[in-house]
Amino acid sequence: MSEAFFTFFGIYLLCLIKFFAGPVLGAAAGYSPLEIIGVSVLGMMTSVTFFTFLGTRVKKALQKRSRSQKKVFTKKNRRIVRIWSSYGEVGIAALTPILLTPIGGTLILVSFGSDKKKILGYMLISGLIWGAIFSFSIEWLLLFPPISALIQ
Repeated sequence: MSEAFFTFFGIYLLCLIKFFAGPVLGAAAGYSPLEIIGVSVLGMMTSVTFFTFLGTRVKKALQKRSRSQKKVFTKKNRRIVRIWSSYGEVGIAALTPILLTPIGGTLILVSFGSDKKKILGYMLISGLIWGAIFSFSIEWLLLFPPISALIQ
């Protein structure tokens, strides 16, 4: 197998967990913005698809595994409910790539009972938009003379 495949696959695997890793590592690997968007969205949507269809089972398994009772009204939970009540599915999907993980955002949407097609659609749109913003921003920053001098 070639080194390019392992580089791509490594970035893909990291994007399963944290979306922002794709644009950063893709730029470091010398990928074009479209390649960066592709690998980032592919990784994100793989985990979104998996947890959309198996999210309730995974959530129940994690709850059974955890023996301690967790607080229901934590600061984080209140913030998520506030975002949900203000912006709904679109708000959670829009914030998933920058503040949450693809897994976390998907489990939140599944927990609130969102339609599976809407989850996949909103997450895809969000991933494409944020992927484009991140990859083109990183490319632009790398063209900035003081930063490009540090890299060379």
